[in-house]
Amino acid sequence: MRTTITIFLALLTTMLYAKDYQVFGPQGGLAMTVTLPKDFNPDTDTCSMVILMHGIFASKDILPMPTIARKLAKAGIASIRFDFGGHWDSEGEMQQMTIEKEIADAMAIWRYAKSLPYVTRIGLLGHSQGGVVAAMTAGRIAASGDSIQPYSLALIAPGSVVKDACLHGKFFGAKFNPQDPPAYIKCFGIMKLGREYILTTQQLDIYGTASHYKGKVRLIHGSKDRIVPLSCSEDFKATYGNAADLIIVEGENHMIGLKTQRVANLVVDFFQ
Repeated sequence: MRTTITIFLALLTTMLYAKDYQVFGPQGGLAMTVTLPKDFNPDTDTCSMVILMHGIFASKDILPMPTIARKLAKAGIASIRFDFGGHWDSEGEMQQMTIEKEIADAMAIWRYAKSLPYVTRIGLLGHSQGGVVAAMTAGRIAASGDSIQPYSLALIAPGSVVKDACLHGKFFGAKFNPQDPPAYIKCFGIMKLGREYILTTQQLDIYGTASHYKGKVRLIHGSKDRIVPLSCSEDFKATYGNAADLIIVEGENHMIGLKTQRVANLVVDFFQ
């Protein structure tokens, strides 16, 4: 009797807390939030959509993503923000995360967005490591010859510095042998990054892949960013040439926690 009750309680817990994933990446289900404009009817109306990609260790529900989603909706633009595999409400483990797997996550969300009948065009946005993923995803889509291409790309403090960090054996306070990294390192003393992440990031052709995308690009970088140097945005600007503009937000930090509204407005103006 006790065993039966235990099994019943376990099943009940699973049913209560199971997530209804609609999109799956390499590590499993991806938690996502679709934000539509006010009074928007997906059965009769149409609109543009932007896919929002957060940074490493972050979430779809951490600044600046929720603010950007709300601002886009007010401007009549829908959005999908999601947690990468191994982050927060998505399935998987942080230690198993790699940038290539995050690109696969982004491609899965891209295919889902394309399947939505009310979506007329799709833009991409990424912050920090999410900026690297967004840029490389746009490049992969362009190189694939997909009949549908991202109509615009916004990169907020794109963290291409991760490659240098992995090559030089220093990453968010963790030090390691870049030629033979351990099974995992601890960033900030608690967040685990696996050996596969380090070795695969060393091999990424970030700018070369990104360069396949020929659409419009907006780069946004805080003047007080102490995590991702401005040179990363400048290198992306050089990669895209005249198709890109670079806006430096005075007084903003890497987390976009000081001038959030300003950054969100720059994003909305661009995607409009």
